[in-house]
Amino acid sequence: MKSKKITRILLPLFLPMIIIILWHIVTSLNLFSEVILPPISSVISGLTSGTQMNILLNDTAVSLLRVMKGYLIGSFLGIALGVLMGMQEKINRFFNSTFTFIRQIPIVAWIPLIIVWSGIGEMSKVIIIAMATFFTVLVNTISGIKGVNKEYLELARLYQLKGWKRFWKIDFPSSIPSILTGLRLGLGASWMAVVASELIGAENGIGYRINDSRALMRSDLVIICMLIIGIVGLFMDRFLLRLNRLMTPWKKED
Repeated sequence: MKSKKITRILLPLFLPMIIIILWHIVTSLNLFSEVILPPISSVISGLTSGTQMNILLNDTAVSLLRVMKGYLIGSFLGIALGVLMGMQEKINRFFNSTFTFIRQIPIVAWIPLIIVWSGIGEMSKVIIIAMATFFTVLVNTISGIKGVNKEYLELARLYQLKGWKRFWKIDFPSSIPSILTGLRLGLGASWMAVVASELIGAENGIGYRINDSRALMRSDLVIICMLIIGIVGLFMDRFLLRLNRLMTPWKKED
């Protein structure tokens, strides 16, 4: 039992260690210019620089605030409309084709147009993040509502549960796992969206810092920003995964 626990802890660390070792070997052999692939020591130096880290942490805080605004708006609209589309076939037919068309367009393609409409300020970034979140949450919410076990629906008919009574007692509890999965995926999408929006039009934020570092040919800073993005994204994903497990104790997660 103890060995299984140790294996479970150590196994996820193997691949990162392999990547770091290969990175060190490649840079030690000078196979690439430092501009293309900086040595690990340069990245560590940047991480331990107090001034540089203060700037990066400030940029990260700015990006996180944008994510929370857009994510909450997109999640609320996605769940609300997803419930309506899942419960009412006429509403689903009205929106489905149009929404399917819109969500096929990558969020990056919307960024220039949204910036033209609302400028390069906070509004454009919140809209972009909300859009990225909305469609992910919407699709999973509809899937959850429509995927309710038929036995539960038979039970609802037996007890003459209709409309919103059926929704609160049958549809919503059954669709919680799917909705939570949508929220988890939506959070990841919102984090990617904020970075993309800041790369194109921003004066601060982690995406802006990546673009600025690229312009200065500072590959080490680009990698540091990428590490911060990955770490923050990992913690956000673990938080929602934990929430999912708490709210759906009967459902096993990977």
